[in-house]
Amino acid sequence: DSKKSGSTTISHLRFGKKPIRSSYLIQSANFVGCHQFVLLDKFDVLEKIVDGGTFLLNTIYGKDEVWDKLPKKIQKTIIDKKLNFYAINAYDVAEKTGMGERINTVMQTCFFAISGVLPKNEAIEQIKKAIKKTYGAKGDAVVQKNYEAVDQTLENLFKVEYPNKVTSTIEQPPIVSDEAPDFVKNVLAKMMVGKGDSVSVKELPIDGTFPSATTQWEKRNIALHVPSWDPELCIQCGKCSMVCPHAVIRMKIYDKKHTEGAPSTFKFAKAIGKDFGEDAVCTIQVSVSDCTGCTLCYQVCPAKSKEVEGKKALTMVPQVPLRVTENENHKFFMNIPDSDRTQVKINTIKGLSLLRPLFEYSGACGGCGETPYVKLVSQLFGDRAVVANATGCSSIYGGNLPTTPWAKNNDGRGPAWNNSLFEDNAEFGFGMRLAIDKNNQIAKELIKKLADQIGNELLEKLLNTDQSTEAGINNQRINVEELKGKLKEIKSTEAKSLLNVANFLVRRSVWIIGGDGWAYDIGYGGLDHVIASGKNINILVLDTEVYSNTGGQMSKATGMGAVARFAEGGKRTPKKDLAMLAMTYQNVYVARVAFGANDLQTLKAFIEAEAYDGPSIIIAYSHCINHGIDMATGLDSQKFAVETGYWPLIRFNPDKIKEGKNPLQLDSKAPSRKLEEYIYRETRYKSLTKSKPEIAAQLLIEAQEDVLRRWKIYEQMAKFDYSLPSKENESEQQENAQQTENVQ
Repeated sequence: DSKKSGSTTISHLRFGKKPIRSSYLIQSANFVGCHQFVLLDKFDVLEKIVDGGTFLLNTIYGKDEVWDKLPKKIQKTIIDKKLNFYAINAYDVAEKTGMGERINTVMQTCFFAISGVLPKNEAIEQIKKAIKKTYGAKGDAVVQKNYEAVDQTLENLFKVEYPNKVTSTIEQPPIVSDEAPDFVKNVLAKMMVGKGDSVSVKELPIDGTFPSATTQWEKRNIALHVPSWDPELCIQCGKCSMVCPHAVIRMKIYDKKHTEGAPSTFKFAKAIGKDFGEDAVCTIQVSVSDCTGCTLCYQVCPAKSKEVEGKKALTMVPQVPLRVTENENHKFFMNIPDSDRTQVKINTIKGLSLLRPLFEYSGACGGCGETPYVKLVSQLFGDRAVVANATGCSSIYGGNLPTTPWAKNNDGRGPAWNNSLFEDNAEFGFGMRLAIDKNNQIAKELIKKLADQIGNELLEKLLNTDQSTEAGINNQRINVEELKGKLKEIKSTEAKSLLNVANFLVRRSVWIIGGDGWAYDIGYGGLDHVIASGKNINILVLDTEVYSNTGGQMSKATGMGAVARFAEGGKRTPKKDLAMLAMTYQNVYVARVAFGANDLQTLKAFIEAEAYDGPSIIIAYSHCINHGIDMATGLDSQKFAVETGYWPLIRFNPDKIKEGKNPLQLDSKAPSRKLEEYIYRETRYKSLTKSKPEIAAQLLIEAQEDVLRRWKIYEQMAKFDYSLPSKENESEQQENAQQTENVQ
């Protein structure tokens, strides 16, 4: 499937002494390898294995316990077909050899060691040659780690001797919970286990519209380790909830009475802060079955134990022992009432974390640098947001069949999400803005025509309610519901027409979202057209500096000296400055943000951009697996990018020009690190020092000069005096000009 974390790939491999010319799927397999133990609960992995075949399983369980951890159905197949059963803890091998959670080398070595496709020693030799060829450009350290993984694999692979009868009491669980909607149970569940072909045409939505909020039913259980919350250490800052790429960490502050009937393991602590009542308590809850184990929450947590080294308010622990209890706790937590949006201070990180995310449990990479920004949009504006999404990573994890991460609140409201093409996304979203504005205009015209029947008091509220705040938007929704009630009693064509467009009287938030490949390159013409339109539209650019979704091709956002496809020798030109280009219009709100470097500045930018009555564009630094980093250190990459001056944090608000103030605010300090401290942490830059050291050295010099030059330009712009001449000064200037003309 196309999930980017925990994706399921079924590979059909055939080997023969003569070339195999035809391609077809294997119907009877001599060998089956299952690389994730959790897949035994989802798939009949041994469905096509032949009698006497070989089964290889990656498992965290040892030689003496793995048999009893297998589902009953799997045990029966192994016994009935007399399979050769091998197992290995590939994650343990990968971790001990410095590979992190990358187990592909380990599992490939196991395959060749026990499949008989090649003699064992010859197979190992060929694997090491392939490693040298594949990873050589990434440095000797990477190659040596893979070599070590190969050697350790053979020492840790073991054959499982099993009894001749089924001993397990473990049944394969249903694909989705019985509480799931019928469409999820009857249609989407089949797709989840690769049985989509069995879904009949009549079961599919006739208009292609799929229900939202369906990722909550998947429960993929892909994380080995998950965060565990310590209420006594926690300072309730909300940072963990903000950085979580998959919205698995939620925070609620609520009346203690709601803890009645809670599971015995459910945690809460007295709420910190004078804004909350005496009986208010706080819970930070983790959905362990949806977590990817990326550790960003642990990295960002500022609350450290003074007694235990490495322990924080959130500490990573093994997932399996917590699975049952924490799923019960999460279910109870989700039934606790959400905070009143009209009362929450949304301009603080803590306040933001009390807002329910309406983008959850996506299939994005573990530790993704894009999804926290998308989630932020859903929290702040999601119940009235309309999203146009460019094709790319954000459209794959955003609209990934069979499930959808875009969700809805308890009132049934949530973002309307659409994906058109790669190249026309800006125009696509622009059309949404125009359509919404036109429907709003029609609604107002019809209200005036029906003024006598609606009543002047309601008419006044519908036309003049201030919708710049959450409270105002809520009031307008109440007004619209009152209007609908009256319209149902009015028998006229105008009333019927107004009923169809009444919801457009509530302020909508239009967002155009896409990556740098779209915004800087293929869709730039349309993006430029839209920001020049002057319309109230918001653009979010998830800048990974590379075409991430299609494998890492260079874009105009790629930094100088970075290695990417189509720039194998290092990119020779500087990064395109999209923020500078947008600022030249003088009437476009522009921000450059990096949540890992300054989360509050990021939050401010999103709030200001949406509030600005005109076009806005936010360019968001998004660390990416294509950068060649350990994704657990993604927040450090963001900090280093800012501290070196490579990624200046800015906010350009045209409203300040009207006040005679400088619209540009620099939110980051002057460079305090050398550029190489940032870029050489990442394989995309470091690899050039191995393959072309002289070119890398020259490009580093040029890139450093470019960073300092750009910083000086921004610094100078931020100091520019935007005030206009006063009347006295204006008269004096005119007099001086006249005298100069007379002299000439």
